[in-house]
Amino acid sequence: MEYYLQLVINGLVVGSIYSLVALGFVIIYKATKVVNFAQGELVMVGAYICFALTVQFQLPFLAAFFLTLGFSVVFGLAIERVILRPMVGEPIISVIMITVGLSTVLKSLVQLFWGTQIRVYPSVLPQEPVFIAGLPVSPVYIAAFVLALVLFGIFSLFFKYSRYGVAMRATAYDQTAAASMGIGIKNIFALSWCIAAVVSSIGGVILGNINGINSQLGHLGLKVFPAVILGGLDSLLGAAVGGVVIGILENVLDGAAKEFLGLSGFKEVAAFIVLVIILMIRPYGLFGTHEIERV
Repeated sequence: MEYYLQLVINGLVVGSIYSLVALGFVIIYKATKVVNFAQGELVMVGAYICFALTVQFQLPFLAAFFLTLGFSVVFGLAIERVILRPMVGEPIISVIMITVGLSTVLKSLVQLFWGTQIRVYPSVLPQEPVFIAGLPVSPVYIAAFVLALVLFGIFSLFFKYSRYGVAMRATAYDQTAAASMGIGIKNIFALSWCIAAVVSSIGGVILGNINGINSQLGHLGLKVFPAVILGGLDSLLGAAVGGVVIGILENVLDGAAKEFLGLSGFKEVAAFIVLVIILMIRPYGLFGTHEIERV
């Protein structure tokens, strides 16, 4: 039982990171109806920028972290203005393919500047585990989970009460109506990409402090995709719930496969098995909008 409780705790932490990255997926999709297949590479770029500032430029971690967030805002804005804005009015599939190409370019640039070997962040928190219900939990795991909860609280308040948050919700609901009310749709698109880049960078920095980083970190975007589908592509609540559920399922199913079947690496496919089942039973996800078209 303790073994599976430990797996659940690990799954909660990993799932909270999945939720942050899924939030970026959902924000961009709600605003633009585009599935961003470069989301994992945004995680990777943010993690490497913070690593470079901390290790190569010898900046304090907090300073490096906030500079990384500033870089992410500028980077997200640049992607939207330079690469995606010229594609406004083009078929959605063309824009999606642009994000696929962007993911390849970003991964190649990271490999060019930092190589493919694993890079390890310097220790920020104490290494001694904290015991919760008799189970040892690393302080970085606790910090990651608490930070994810705080960020979701902040973004929930932002979307509910702030002027720009309400504008983003209005744009997601009906772009034409929002534009008629004076909302700058293109500015909302840019803001969506900035927020997606920021939450992805935060997820990358958290993962870097837990496992280290390498160029394969970009694959996280594909691993998070089942969480997005589970929660619903257009649901912020779904992103939070889907990420946690997928994180727990991955770890528990992987542990069970090792214990009872002697299989290793089941974690890599568990989420996609769940994805297939979800698409068969509830294509719009747990919290997604079920659109009905009348002809």
